[in-house]
Amino acid sequence: MPVPVPRQREIPATESGQALPPTAGAPPATAATATPAAPSLTLLVIEDDPSGGLTVPEILDADGHRIRLRTARNLTEAARLLTPDVHCVLLDLSLPAGPGGGPPRSGAAGDASAAADRLDTLREVLRLAPRHAVLVLTCEGDAERAAEAVRVGAQDFLFRDELDGRLLSRAIRYAVERKRADIAQYKLAESKLRAQENARLERGLLPNPLLEGSDLRFAARYHAGRSRALLGGDFYDTVRTPDGTVHAMIGDVCGHGPDEAALGVELRIAWRALTLAGLCGDDLLATLQEVLEVERPCEEIFATLCTVDIAPDGRRAGLCLAGHPAPLISRPGRPARLLPYENSGPALGLLPRARWPRRQVELGGTWSLLLYTDGLIEGRIGEGRERLGQDGMVEMINRHLDAGLSGEGLLEASVTEARRLNGGELTDDVAVVLLSRAGG
Repeated sequence: MPVPVPRQREIPATESGQALPPTAGAPPATAATATPAAPSLTLLVIEDDPSGGLTVPEILDADGHRIRLRTARNLTEAARLLTPDVHCVLLDLSLPAGPGGGPPRSGAAGDASAAADRLDTLREVLRLAPRHAVLVLTCEGDAERAAEAVRVGAQDFLFRDELDGRLLSRAIRYAVERKRADIAQYKLAESKLRAQENARLERGLLPNPLLEGSDLRFAARYHAGRSRALLGGDFYDTVRTPDGTVHAMIGDVCGHGPDEAALGVELRIAWRALTLAGLCGDDLLATLQEVLEVERPCEEIFATLCTVDIAPDGRRAGLCLAGHPAPLISRPGRPARLLPYENSGPALGLLPRARWPRRQVELGGTWSLLLYTDGLIEGRIGEGRERLGQDGMVEMINRHLDAGLSGEGLLEASVTEARRLNGGELTDDVAVVLLSRAGG
């Protein structure tokens, strides 16, 4: 038979006009000694006996506070009483199956259905209370169904014949803590899965250089300023067109959020498509500005850009700057220096009908060309307000070149030193591209 449960109601001290009597053996409360009571646990009991009367004196939590009880005679009442302050649900498995916890179906067909769906009531409770701890109550002779209830999703089971206040109190505390641990574990697993999916997506959005047939060597480093992100507002790409020209680009969308990262990907893809279609220099940048104006989330968003087109013989290049820092060139036997950046054009998205002049640059036979975003040069030096800047970057690159570094090693050492000088992680996105040519 169902276990009777008391109908408890909390009565505030002021409701009767009198203060509540103190607990036996405890000193009377005073203004100096009174402390706010810790919030007590609330148990929702679902059983169909209207008479009530749980056969234990009281149910206390770990701090000795009485656990508040609510009762529901069916699932309809349970859904109404299942408010956020309920911590645990105690379901009597003898509650009749059927709509709302009502009468079960009768006859042989009903018996067969009840045997097959004997935990349907529990499943419905778990659906109604996905974030609540759930205990089930059954008789000792039904241990198999009790174990199955735990497999379905209940935190624990109790046998009716062994139930007392101490056991029930301990079971409630255990169920609540286990549910909290289960939720935390689920959130952790969900977070890891989402991070893995984001990482796969972001890695897929980073470019694969198209340099087949070229004698140029390519290296790149990318670091997003956003915490736990792989992709930021910086973007880069390199492609070789059928005439043998190698086109390289690096850019930076203002801001650091996912919208800026998405816009950077759109601009990179648009640049690659336009370059392969034959556009170059001012015509290409003007079209990219149109793409930016259509795709940006607000009119305040702009992007800086540096494009380089290297002639098939590798000895000269065309340079366009749209509000972006000038590349750095290094040659054997000479210190690295910045390429000319006078008469550069504005950042994309700032001025309508802007123009971006293309400057011819002599590279020579053997050289390395470093393209970078301002995240590399805007890190601080020490604890003051001074930043690395372009001059500091040139000095840093020359030190690494004098130490014999090149390619991936040069980029890794440069980004690592910029972080060290900053005294920690760089807050802005950083993209660095290195194109190199040996001899000829």
